[in-house]
Amino acid sequence: MFTTFRNAWKIADLRKKLLFTLLILFIYRIGNRIPVPGVDVAALRTFFDQTLSTTVLGFYNTLSGSAFSEATVLALSIQPYINASIIIQLLTIAVPALERMAKEEGEVGKKKLTRITRYTTVGLGLLMGVAYTVMLHNYNILASDANFLSYVVIVLSFTAGSALVMWLGEQITEFGIGNGISIILFANIISRIPDNIISLVTNLSTGAMKWWGATIVLVGVAALVLLIVFINDAERRIPIQYAKRVVGRKVYGGQNTNLPIKVNMSGVMPVIFAQSIAALPATIFAFTNPNGTSGNGFVQFLIDMFDSSSWFYAFLYFILIIAFAYFYAAVQYDPVEIANNLKKNGGFIPGFRPGKPTADFIARVIHKITFFGAIYLAIVALLPIIAGNTISGASALGIGGTSVIIVVGVALETVQALEAQMLMRHYKGFLE
Repeated sequence: MFTTFRNAWKIADLRKKLLFTLLILFIYRIGNRIPVPGVDVAALRTFFDQTLSTTVLGFYNTLSGSAFSEATVLALSIQPYINASIIIQLLTIAVPALERMAKEEGEVGKKKLTRITRYTTVGLGLLMGVAYTVMLHNYNILASDANFLSYVVIVLSFTAGSALVMWLGEQITEFGIGNGISIILFANIISRIPDNIISLVTNLSTGAMKWWGATIVLVGVAALVLLIVFINDAERRIPIQYAKRVVGRKVYGGQNTNLPIKVNMSGVMPVIFAQSIAALPATIFAFTNPNGTSGNGFVQFLIDMFDSSSWFYAFLYFILIIAFAYFYAAVQYDPVEIANNLKKNGGFIPGFRPGKPTADFIARVIHKITFFGAIYLAIVALLPIIAGNTISGASALGIGGTSVIIVVGVALETVQALEAQMLMRHYKGFLE
Protein backbone atom coordinates (compact mmCIF):
# COMPACT_ATOMS: atom_id res chain seq x y z
CA MET A 1 0.00 0.00 0.00
CA PHE A 2 2.75 2.46 0.92
CA THR A 3 4.62 1.51 -2.26
CA THR A 4 1.52 2.34 -4.30
CA PHE A 5 1.23 5.79 -2.71
CA ARG A 6 4.93 6.44 -3.20
CA ASN A 7 4.75 5.49 -6.87
CA ALA A 8 1.60 7.56 -7.37
CA TRP A 9 3.33 10.57 -5.83
CA LYS A 10 5.90 10.44 -8.64
CA ILE A 11 3.19 11.09 -11.25
CA ALA A 12 2.36 14.79 -11.52
CA ASP A 13 -1.33 14.30 -12.28
CA LEU A 14 -1.88 11.85 -9.43
CA ARG A 15 0.17 14.04 -7.09
CA LYS A 16 -2.27 16.89 -7.78
CA LYS A 17 -5.21 14.60 -7.04
CA LEU A 18 -3.64 13.46 -3.77
CA LEU A 19 -2.87 17.03 -2.71
CA PHE A 20 -6.41 18.10 -3.60
CA THR A 21 -7.83 15.25 -1.49
CA LEU A 22 -5.63 16.23 1.45
CA LEU A 23 -6.68 19.88 1.06
CA ILE A 24 -10.37 18.97 1.19
CA LEU A 25 -9.78 16.81 4.27
CA PHE A 26 -7.88 19.68 5.92
CA ILE A 27 -10.81 22.03 5.26
CA TYR A 28 -13.21 19.43 6.60
CA ARG A 29 -11.21 18.90 9.79
CA ILE A 30 -11.15 22.67 10.41
CA GLY A 31 -14.95 22.80 10.08
CA ASN A 32 -15.18 19.78 12.35
CA ARG A 33 -13.61 21.80 15.19
CA ILE A 34 -15.78 24.97 14.93
CA PRO A 35 -18.71 24.77 17.40
CA VAL A 36 -22.07 26.32 16.62
CA PRO A 37 -22.87 29.44 18.71
CA GLY A 38 -24.77 29.19 21.98
CA VAL A 39 -23.82 25.61 23.01
CA ASP A 40 -22.05 24.60 26.24
CA VAL A 41 -19.56 22.19 24.64
CA ALA A 42 -18.07 20.99 27.94
CA ALA A 43 -21.50 20.08 29.34
CA LEU A 44 -22.45 18.35 26.08
CA ARG A 45 -19.25 16.30 26.05
CA THR A 46 -19.84 15.21 29.64
CA PHE A 47 -23.45 14.32 28.82
CA PHE A 48 -22.31 12.12 25.92
CA ASP A 49 -19.66 10.35 27.99
CA GLN A 50 -22.04 9.59 30.85
CA THR A 51 -25.33 8.92 29.05
CA LEU A 52 -25.20 8.63 25.28
CA SER A 53 -22.00 6.69 24.64
CA THR A 54 -23.91 3.37 24.39
CA THR A 55 -26.76 4.73 22.24
CA VAL A 56 -27.14 5.17 18.51
CA LEU A 57 -26.03 8.78 19.00
CA GLY A 58 -22.75 7.49 20.37
CA PHE A 59 -22.37 5.50 17.16
CA TYR A 60 -23.02 8.66 15.13
CA ASN A 61 -20.42 10.42 17.25
CA THR A 62 -17.84 7.79 16.27
CA LEU A 63 -18.62 8.20 12.56
CA SER A 64 -18.39 11.99 12.86
CA GLY A 65 -14.95 11.97 14.50
CA SER A 66 -16.32 13.23 17.88
CA ALA A 67 -17.88 16.28 16.21
CA PHE A 68 -21.39 15.15 17.17
CA SER A 69 -20.57 15.27 20.88
CA GLU A 70 -19.13 18.78 20.53
CA ALA A 71 -21.95 20.32 18.43
CA THR A 72 -19.63 21.62 15.73
CA VAL A 73 -20.78 23.08 12.42
CA LEU A 74 -20.17 19.73 10.72
CA ALA A 75 -21.60 17.67 13.60
CA LEU A 76 -24.12 15.85 11.37
CA SER A 77 -21.20 14.82 9.13
CA ILE A 78 -22.10 12.33 6.39
CA GLN A 79 -25.12 10.81 8.15
CA PRO A 80 -27.77 12.80 6.19
CA TYR A 81 -26.10 11.90 2.89
CA ILE A 82 -25.76 8.20 3.77
CA ASN A 83 -29.37 8.03 4.95
CA ALA A 84 -30.55 9.85 1.83
CA SER A 85 -28.59 7.50 -0.43
CA ILE A 86 -30.06 4.43 1.28
CA ILE A 87 -33.60 5.82 1.10
CA ILE A 88 -33.31 6.62 -2.62
CA GLN A 89 -31.74 3.22 -3.30
CA LEU A 90 -34.62 1.42 -1.59
CA LEU A 91 -37.21 3.63 -3.29
CA THR A 92 -35.60 2.83 -6.64
CA ILE A 93 -36.59 -0.79 -6.06
CA ALA A 94 -40.09 0.00 -4.76
CA VAL A 95 -41.13 2.93 -7.03
CA PRO A 96 -41.41 2.04 -10.75
CA ALA A 97 -40.73 5.61 -11.90
CA LEU A 98 -37.41 5.74 -10.05
CA GLU A 99 -36.54 2.23 -11.28
CA ARG A 100 -37.09 3.32 -14.90
CA MET A 101 -35.02 6.41 -14.23
CA ALA A 102 -32.13 4.28 -12.96
CA LYS A 103 -32.20 1.53 -15.59
CA GLU A 104 -33.67 2.96 -18.79
CA GLU A 105 -32.64 6.60 -18.89
CA GLY A 106 -28.91 5.91 -18.60
CA GLU A 107 -26.62 8.76 -17.60
CA VAL A 108 -29.43 11.31 -17.60
CA GLY A 109 -31.42 9.19 -15.15
CA LYS A 110 -28.41 8.80 -12.89
CA LYS A 111 -27.96 12.58 -12.81
CA LYS A 112 -31.62 13.00 -11.86
CA LEU A 113 -31.27 10.47 -9.03
CA THR A 114 -28.13 12.28 -7.85
CA ARG A 115 -30.06 15.55 -7.77
CA ILE A 116 -32.91 13.93 -5.83
CA THR A 117 -30.38 12.49 -3.37
CA ARG A 118 -28.89 15.95 -2.81
CA TYR A 119 -32.29 17.48 -2.07
CA THR A 120 -33.11 14.59 0.26
CA THR A 121 -29.79 15.13 2.05
CA VAL A 122 -30.61 18.77 2.72
CA GLY A 123 -34.08 17.82 3.96
CA LEU A 124 -32.73 15.15 6.29
CA GLY A 125 -30.03 17.56 7.46
CA LEU A 126 -32.72 20.09 8.38
CA LEU A 127 -34.76 17.42 10.17
CA MET A 128 -31.76 16.06 12.10
CA GLY A 129 -30.63 19.60 12.91
CA VAL A 130 -34.02 20.40 14.43
CA ALA A 131 -34.03 17.15 16.43
CA TYR A 132 -30.49 17.75 17.70
CA THR A 133 -31.31 21.33 18.70
CA VAL A 134 -34.43 20.18 20.56
CA MET A 135 -32.32 17.63 22.45
CA LEU A 136 -29.80 20.33 23.41
CA HIS A 137 -32.67 22.52 24.63
CA ASN A 138 -34.32 19.74 26.66
CA TYR A 139 -31.08 18.96 28.50
CA ASN A 140 -30.27 22.64 29.18
CA ILE A 141 -27.05 22.53 27.16
CA LEU A 142 -27.86 25.69 25.21
CA ALA A 143 -26.99 29.11 26.54
CA SER A 144 -29.43 30.52 29.09
CA ASP A 145 -30.11 33.63 26.98
CA ALA A 146 -30.92 31.63 23.82
CA ASN A 147 -34.01 32.84 21.96
CA PHE A 148 -35.90 31.80 18.83
CA LEU A 149 -33.34 33.45 16.55
CA SER A 150 -30.57 31.51 18.29
CA TYR A 151 -32.40 28.25 17.61
CA VAL A 152 -32.80 29.18 13.94
CA VAL A 153 -29.09 29.95 13.63
CA ILE A 154 -28.13 26.63 15.26
CA VAL A 155 -30.47 24.59 13.05
CA LEU A 156 -29.33 26.34 9.87
CA SER A 157 -25.69 25.84 10.89
CA PHE A 158 -26.21 22.09 11.24
CA THR A 159 -28.11 21.94 7.94
CA ALA A 160 -25.53 23.97 6.04
CA GLY A 161 -22.79 21.82 7.54
CA SER A 162 -24.40 18.62 6.24
CA ALA A 163 -24.74 20.15 2.77
CA LEU A 164 -21.10 21.29 2.88
CA VAL A 165 -19.90 17.79 3.81
CA MET A 166 -21.87 16.37 0.86
CA TRP A 167 -20.28 18.94 -1.48
CA LEU A 168 -16.78 18.26 -0.15
CA GLY A 169 -17.28 14.54 -0.68
CA GLU A 170 -18.41 15.11 -4.26
CA GLN A 171 -15.35 17.27 -4.92
CA ILE A 172 -13.04 14.48 -3.76
CA THR A 173 -14.88 11.96 -5.92
CA GLU A 174 -14.63 14.18 -9.01
CA PHE A 175 -11.20 15.77 -8.64
CA GLY A 176 -9.42 13.65 -6.01
CA ILE A 177 -8.77 9.97 -5.36
CA GLY A 178 -11.40 7.43 -4.33
CA ASN A 179 -14.96 7.89 -3.13
CA GLY A 180 -15.25 11.21 -1.31
CA ILE A 181 -17.82 10.18 1.29
CA SER A 182 -15.81 7.07 2.15
CA ILE A 183 -12.61 9.13 2.45
CA ILE A 184 -14.32 11.57 4.86
CA LEU A 185 -15.68 8.69 6.92
CA PHE A 186 -12.18 7.17 6.97
CA ALA A 187 -10.70 10.47 8.19
CA ASN A 188 -13.31 10.74 10.95
CA ILE A 189 -12.59 7.28 12.31
CA ILE A 190 -8.79 7.48 12.25
CA SER A 191 -8.95 10.90 13.95
CA ARG A 192 -9.99 9.03 17.11
CA ILE A 193 -6.88 6.82 17.10
CA PRO A 194 -4.79 9.27 19.22
CA ASP A 195 -7.54 9.28 21.88
CA ASN A 196 -7.59 5.47 21.85
CA ILE A 197 -3.81 5.36 22.28
CA ILE A 198 -4.00 7.82 25.18
CA SER A 199 -6.74 5.72 26.80
CA LEU A 200 -4.63 2.59 26.39
CA VAL A 201 -1.55 4.21 27.97
CA THR A 202 -3.64 5.68 30.79
CA ASN A 203 -5.29 2.34 31.58
CA LEU A 204 -1.90 0.61 31.64
CA SER A 205 -0.35 3.26 33.89
CA THR A 206 -3.26 3.25 36.36
CA GLY A 207 -3.55 -0.53 36.43
CA ALA A 208 -7.07 -0.52 34.98
CA MET A 209 -5.74 -2.75 32.21
CA LYS A 210 -3.05 -5.42 32.43
CA TRP A 211 -0.21 -5.66 29.94
CA TRP A 212 -1.41 -9.06 28.75
CA GLY A 213 -4.86 -7.60 28.11
CA ALA A 214 -3.39 -4.82 26.00
CA THR A 215 -1.34 -7.40 24.08
CA ILE A 216 -4.44 -9.48 23.36
CA VAL A 217 -6.33 -6.39 22.17
CA LEU A 218 -3.53 -5.28 19.82
CA VAL A 219 -3.05 -8.79 18.42
CA GLY A 220 -6.81 -9.09 18.00
CA VAL A 221 -7.02 -5.84 16.05
CA ALA A 222 -4.18 -7.00 13.77
CA ALA A 223 -5.97 -10.34 13.24
CA LEU A 224 -9.21 -8.49 12.40
CA VAL A 225 -7.40 -6.38 9.82
CA LEU A 226 -5.93 -9.50 8.17
CA LEU A 227 -9.34 -11.19 8.17
CA ILE A 228 -11.01 -8.16 6.59
CA VAL A 229 -8.31 -7.90 3.91
CA PHE A 230 -8.74 -11.61 3.11
CA ILE A 231 -12.55 -11.50 2.94
CA ASN A 232 -12.67 -8.19 1.06
CA ASP A 233 -11.53 -9.81 -2.23
CA ALA A 234 -12.97 -13.29 -1.60
CA GLU A 235 -15.61 -14.31 -4.13
CA ARG A 236 -17.38 -17.32 -5.57
CA ARG A 237 -17.06 -17.50 -9.36
CA ILE A 238 -19.86 -19.27 -11.22
CA PRO A 239 -18.64 -20.48 -14.64
CA ILE A 240 -20.53 -19.08 -17.63
CA GLN A 241 -20.35 -20.26 -21.23
CA TYR A 242 -21.71 -18.44 -24.27
CA ALA A 243 -22.98 -20.36 -27.25
CA LYS A 244 -21.57 -19.63 -30.70
CA ARG A 245 -23.69 -17.45 -32.97
CA VAL A 246 -23.16 -16.92 -36.70
CA VAL A 247 -23.99 -13.40 -37.88
CA GLY A 248 -23.26 -13.03 -41.58
CA ARG A 249 -19.80 -14.40 -42.10
CA LYS A 250 -18.64 -13.84 -38.51
CA VAL A 251 -18.92 -16.16 -35.53
CA TYR A 252 -19.70 -14.60 -32.16
CA GLY A 253 -19.66 -16.15 -28.69
CA GLY A 254 -18.12 -19.40 -27.66
CA GLN A 255 -16.38 -17.70 -24.75
CA ASN A 256 -15.90 -18.96 -21.21
CA THR A 257 -16.23 -16.44 -18.38
CA ASN A 258 -17.59 -16.35 -14.84
CA LEU A 259 -20.12 -14.59 -12.68
CA PRO A 260 -18.32 -13.32 -9.53
CA ILE A 261 -20.28 -13.16 -6.27
CA LYS A 262 -18.42 -11.53 -3.40
CA VAL A 263 -18.52 -13.18 0.00
CA ASN A 264 -19.17 -9.82 1.67
CA MET A 265 -21.46 -8.47 -1.03
CA SER A 266 -23.31 -6.03 1.26
CA GLY A 267 -20.22 -4.36 2.76
CA VAL A 268 -20.60 -2.79 6.18
CA MET A 269 -24.24 -1.69 5.78
CA PRO A 270 -25.80 -4.67 7.67
CA VAL A 271 -23.59 -3.86 10.67
CA ILE A 272 -24.53 -0.16 10.57
CA PHE A 273 -28.26 -0.89 10.38
CA ALA A 274 -28.06 -3.62 13.03
CA GLN A 275 -26.15 -1.40 15.42
CA SER A 276 -28.60 1.47 14.91
CA ILE A 277 -31.63 -0.70 15.68
CA ALA A 278 -30.00 -2.64 18.54
CA ALA A 279 -29.00 0.65 20.20
CA LEU A 280 -32.46 2.19 19.73
CA PRO A 281 -33.87 1.02 23.12
CA ALA A 282 -30.81 2.40 24.93
CA THR A 283 -31.33 5.70 23.08
CA ILE A 284 -34.97 5.87 24.21
CA PHE A 285 -33.98 5.09 27.81
CA ALA A 286 -31.30 7.80 27.66
CA PHE A 287 -33.86 10.41 26.63
CA THR A 288 -36.56 9.33 29.08
CA ASN A 289 -34.21 8.47 31.95
CA PRO A 290 -31.00 10.53 31.59
CA ASN A 291 -29.59 9.52 34.98
CA GLY A 292 -29.54 5.84 34.02
CA THR A 293 -31.47 4.71 37.12
CA SER A 294 -35.09 4.11 37.89
CA GLY A 295 -37.19 3.23 40.87
CA ASN A 296 -39.07 0.73 38.70
CA GLY A 297 -37.24 -2.60 38.87
CA PHE A 298 -38.61 -3.78 35.51
CA VAL A 299 -37.47 -0.61 33.75
CA GLN A 300 -34.02 -0.95 35.27
CA PHE A 301 -33.96 -4.57 34.08
CA LEU A 302 -34.68 -3.41 30.53
CA ILE A 303 -31.98 -0.74 30.77
CA ASP A 304 -29.41 -3.33 31.84
CA MET A 305 -30.59 -5.83 29.21
CA PHE A 306 -30.20 -3.42 26.27
CA ASP A 307 -26.89 -2.03 27.46
CA SER A 308 -24.26 -2.32 24.72
CA SER A 309 -22.07 -4.50 26.95
CA SER A 310 -24.78 -7.04 27.81
CA TRP A 311 -24.91 -10.52 26.31
CA PHE A 312 -28.54 -10.06 25.27
CA TYR A 313 -27.51 -6.99 23.24
CA ALA A 314 -24.76 -9.06 21.60
CA PHE A 315 -27.27 -11.81 20.71
CA LEU A 316 -29.76 -9.29 19.29
CA TYR A 317 -26.92 -7.61 17.40
CA PHE A 318 -25.92 -10.99 15.90
CA ILE A 319 -29.46 -11.81 14.73
CA LEU A 320 -29.94 -8.36 13.17
CA ILE A 321 -26.65 -8.57 11.27
CA ILE A 322 -27.68 -11.92 9.77
CA ALA A 323 -31.12 -10.58 8.83
CA PHE A 324 -29.84 -7.39 7.20
CA ALA A 325 -27.12 -9.30 5.32
CA TYR A 326 -29.81 -11.44 3.66
CA PHE A 327 -31.94 -8.35 3.05
CA TYR A 328 -29.13 -6.55 1.24
CA ALA A 329 -28.29 -9.67 -0.76
CA ALA A 330 -31.93 -9.83 -1.89
CA VAL A 331 -31.80 -6.15 -2.86
CA GLN A 332 -28.53 -6.38 -4.80
CA TYR A 333 -28.98 -9.73 -6.58
CA ASP A 334 -32.10 -10.88 -8.43
CA PRO A 335 -31.45 -14.49 -9.58
CA VAL A 336 -34.37 -14.40 -12.04
CA GLU A 337 -33.08 -11.22 -13.69
CA ILE A 338 -29.53 -12.63 -13.87
CA ALA A 339 -30.82 -15.87 -15.43
CA ASN A 340 -32.93 -13.96 -17.97
CA ASN A 341 -29.98 -11.76 -18.97
CA LEU A 342 -27.81 -14.84 -19.49
CA LYS A 343 -30.50 -16.45 -21.62
CA LYS A 344 -30.93 -13.34 -23.77
CA ASN A 345 -27.19 -13.12 -24.42
CA GLY A 346 -26.81 -16.82 -25.21
CA GLY A 347 -25.06 -17.63 -21.93
CA PHE A 348 -25.62 -20.62 -19.68
CA ILE A 349 -24.17 -22.30 -16.61
CA PRO A 350 -22.76 -25.74 -17.45
CA GLY A 351 -25.04 -28.47 -16.09
CA PHE A 352 -28.12 -26.25 -15.73
CA ARG A 353 -30.77 -25.45 -18.31
CA PRO A 354 -31.49 -21.75 -19.01
CA GLY A 355 -34.41 -20.17 -17.20
CA LYS A 356 -35.75 -21.36 -13.86
CA PRO A 357 -33.10 -24.07 -13.18
CA THR A 358 -30.36 -21.47 -13.65
CA ALA A 359 -32.19 -18.97 -11.41
CA ASP A 360 -32.65 -21.62 -8.69
CA PHE A 361 -28.95 -22.54 -8.80
CA ILE A 362 -27.86 -18.89 -8.57
CA ALA A 363 -30.29 -18.36 -5.66
CA ARG A 364 -28.80 -21.33 -3.78
CA VAL A 365 -25.26 -20.08 -4.32
CA ILE A 366 -26.18 -16.55 -3.17
CA HIS A 367 -27.89 -18.00 -0.08
CA LYS A 368 -24.76 -19.94 0.92
CA ILE A 369 -22.36 -17.08 0.18
CA THR A 370 -24.56 -14.64 2.11
CA PHE A 371 -24.53 -16.91 5.14
CA PHE A 372 -20.73 -17.00 5.28
CA GLY A 373 -20.55 -13.24 4.68
CA ALA A 374 -23.05 -12.58 7.47
CA ILE A 375 -21.13 -14.81 9.90
CA TYR A 376 -17.95 -12.92 9.03
CA LEU A 377 -19.60 -9.55 9.71
CA ALA A 378 -21.06 -10.84 12.98
CA ILE A 379 -17.66 -12.10 14.17
CA VAL A 380 -15.94 -8.79 13.39
CA ALA A 381 -18.74 -6.77 15.03
CA LEU A 382 -19.07 -8.91 18.18
CA LEU A 383 -15.39 -9.47 18.99
CA PRO A 384 -14.98 -5.97 20.53
CA ILE A 385 -18.05 -6.59 22.73
CA ILE A 386 -16.68 -9.96 23.84
CA ALA A 387 -13.28 -8.41 24.53
CA GLY A 388 -14.89 -5.60 26.54
CA ASN A 389 -16.73 -8.12 28.74
CA THR A 390 -13.75 -10.42 29.28
CA ILE A 391 -10.70 -8.11 29.32
CA SER A 392 -10.52 -5.40 31.97
CA GLY A 393 -10.25 -1.91 30.47
CA ALA A 394 -10.80 -3.01 26.85
CA SER A 395 -14.22 -1.37 26.58
CA ALA A 396 -12.74 2.05 27.42
CA LEU A 397 -10.64 1.98 24.23
CA GLY A 398 -13.71 2.46 22.04
CA ILE A 399 -12.56 0.06 19.31
CA GLY A 400 -15.54 -1.09 17.25
CA GLY A 401 -15.73 -3.78 14.60
CA THR A 402 -17.66 -1.42 12.32
CA SER A 403 -14.89 1.16 12.46
CA VAL A 404 -12.21 -1.42 11.63
CA ILE A 405 -14.21 -2.71 8.63
CA ILE A 406 -14.71 0.82 7.31
CA VAL A 407 -11.09 1.87 7.76
CA VAL A 408 -9.63 -1.24 6.11
CA GLY A 409 -12.24 -1.29 3.34
CA VAL A 410 -11.72 2.36 2.41
CA ALA A 411 -7.93 1.96 2.49
CA LEU A 412 -8.10 -1.00 0.11
CA GLU A 413 -10.59 0.81 -2.14
CA THR A 414 -8.34 3.88 -2.34
CA VAL A 415 -5.27 1.79 -3.17
CA GLN A 416 -7.21 0.03 -5.94
CA ALA A 417 -8.29 3.40 -7.32
CA LEU A 418 -4.66 4.57 -7.39
CA GLU A 419 -3.54 1.37 -9.09
CA ALA A 420 -6.25 1.78 -11.72
CA GLN A 421 -5.15 5.37 -12.35
CA MET A 422 -1.52 4.28 -12.76
CA LEU A 423 -2.50 1.38 -15.00
CA MET A 424 -4.34 3.77 -17.34
CA ARG A 425 -1.17 5.84 -17.63
CA HIS A 426 0.86 2.75 -18.61
CA TYR A 427 3.58 3.14 -16.01
CA LYS A 428 5.13 -0.27 -16.32
CA GLY A 429 6.58 -1.76 -13.17
CA PHE A 430 4.59 0.30 -10.65
CA LEU A 431 2.15 -2.53 -10.02
CA GLU A 432 4.76 -5.29 -9.88
